[in-house]
Amino acid sequence: MSRFLSAKHASLAPYTPGEQPRDMQYIKLNTNENPFPPSPRAQQYAAEALKKLQLYSDPECTLLKEKLAALCGVDKDEVLPTNGSDEILNFAFMAFGDQDHPALFPDITYGFYPVFAQLSGIPYREIPLKEDFIIDLTEYDGHEGLIVIANPNAPTGIAIPRDEMEAFIRRNPQAVIVVDEAYVDFGGESCVPLIHQYDNLLVTQTFSKSRSMAGARLGFGVGCKALIADLNAIKYATNPYNVNAMTMAAGVGVLEDEDYTRQNCRTIIETREWTAQALRECGFEVLPSRTNFLFVRHPALDGAATYQHLRQKGVLVRYFAKPRLSDFLRITIGTQEQMQAVVQALREEVEAYA
Repeated sequence: MSRFLSAKHASLAPYTPGEQPRDMQYIKLNTNENPFPPSPRAQQYAAEALKKLQLYSDPECTLLKEKLAALCGVDKDEVLPTNGSDEILNFAFMAFGDQDHPALFPDITYGFYPVFAQLSGIPYREIPLKEDFIIDLTEYDGHEGLIVIANPNAPTGIAIPRDEMEAFIRRNPQAVIVVDEAYVDFGGESCVPLIHQYDNLLVTQTFSKSRSMAGARLGFGVGCKALIADLNAIKYATNPYNVNAMTMAAGVGVLEDEDYTRQNCRTIIETREWTAQALRECGFEVLPSRTNFLFVRHPALDGAATYQHLRQKGVLVRYFAKPRLSDFLRITIGTQEQMQAVVQALREEVEAYA
């Protein structure tokens, strides 16, 4: 770092994104990308938008908001499109956290939460998951500040039923509760239907996973009109044109082709269940997943060594060198052919090192 960096950021520990290798061709299953391309309509609309890139994008995201509101069953003033769900999450930390309103989130979850807290100078506390990697919501009760829960959680893949989430939200009206639903389309239960009952609930989602638009960077938040107005104030104070024209057009195209998204989700879920069963038959512990990935470990295998061996074989998965996680691998669900190759590679690992 330079000698000019502000002291307030000197100790910042930035988020580490998944590896995007260029050295060889991999079966790339490390960043939870969708194995299928965006819908043909999304591609068509994005190509048409390319012809008008000399113009600024619509800062209100008018058509996109209308499509999102219709999908979610809310008013257009209750939804806010953003540059990926990371941006709406960052807005939430900026808007609802401060020295008097610290943040709470699990110790094993999406790694950007502590970064957002540090960037905004917000005190935070990480609540340890239970031994079975479950989030115990009762440990968050009574907090007066910001609570962020990824549901389903990452990297574990475990989901909390909506009725449990609703009971938690009802118990804690004094806190803003952000439910990060990046993976909800793969078998989770969304809390979006609850936003009209609870004015302290913000739900965030993304187009990166189920809608095959990770490279376009599009997310959104859903909440009561007052919360969304707060977040809009942050948006217009930072970057009014936060969603570019091509991404916005592609998002509209995806939303007009919802059957395409639903079919891809069904295929990924079926492939996930096949992969989970195949790995269990090889002796792996597989955590129950409602996402487009599996979190697995084998009692006879070293997680770091297995990750490296798979990489040498051209299979890229995600490894976390952290306490409680170092024996696990997170494996994105790709195509059936890709998952067959992964299972075979892991079977060979078990046979060689078990």
